[in-house]
Amino acid sequence: QVQLVESGGGLVQTGGSLRLSCVASGRTFSSAAMAWFRLAPEKEREFVAGIGGAGWSDLPKYAESVKGRFTISRDIAEKTLYLQMVSLQPGDTAVYHCAASDGPIAQTTASSYGYWGQGTQVTVSS
Repeated sequence: QVQLVESGGGLVQTGGSLRLSCVASGRTFSSAAMAWFRLAPEKEREFVAGIGGAGWSDLPKYAESVKGRFTISRDIAEKTLYLQMVSLQPGDTAVYHCAASDGPIAQTTASSYGYWGQGTQVTVSS
């Protein structure tokens, strides 16, 4: 059974930092693209960042709203995806989900990912 389990969310003040983790089990995703999406109340699910499969040379992709503040990375051996977030703002408040695809290219659309975690809540207070 494939599982993606996120952790690392919490409550921080504006300007604070958090690092989210997503551990995959049940199959290997080393050659597959993975991504972070977020869902805020009364908003549509939003692509945050994506990273290609191992050996894929494309640079990670980021939403314009998080460029320069968020960094996506992965530890292939540990089967873990990370999202380092700095300079957090109230607009970043959302449930953050990790997602994995079957292909190597990081896409920005949610429909490109067939595997999803339950999410971790990030709340940024003003």
